[in-house]
Amino acid sequence: MKAASAEPRIIGSIQLAGIRESVSYARSQVRGWLGSDHPALDDVVLAVSELVTNALRHSDARPYDFIGLTVMDEGGVVRVQVRDPGSAFSGPYIRREPDAEDGRGLLIVREVSRDWGVQEHGRGLGRTVWCVIPAGDSRYLPGEGGVTF
Repeated sequence: MKAASAEPRIIGSIQLAGIRESVSYARSQVRGWLGSDHPALDDVVLAVSELVTNALRHSDARPYDFIGLTVMDEGGVVRVQVRDPGSAFSGPYIRREPDAEDGRGLLIVREVSRDWGVQEHGRGLGRTVWCVIPAGDSRYLPGEGGVTF
């Protein structure tokens, strides 16, 4: 069995234009970086889609601004980081209105992730919203005769 590396490894990193077409491009890039057989592919693609969409809709990003996307392997989890210009008015939060027709992106991210959070970089310097998603199939747990990914 291969031991998990203590050092994070960047799987892929890209700068996306501040336009809506960047969401589908980001999903496509992540599929290519992880490969179709990665056990967390669907959850990672879903989280990337939600986080990039939120960065475009809720930050002060303009079409000429960049949204940074980085995906890392951290030995047992995939870390997704989306950096945007931030917003002078609000920060990311999970909506509490059960009947709302939209605004469920971070709720979805919370459900597919082991953890998520926000790192503010300072006034005018933007923010990073991140999440960590288990990279292995739960059927293969260490110590139970399975293989870890």
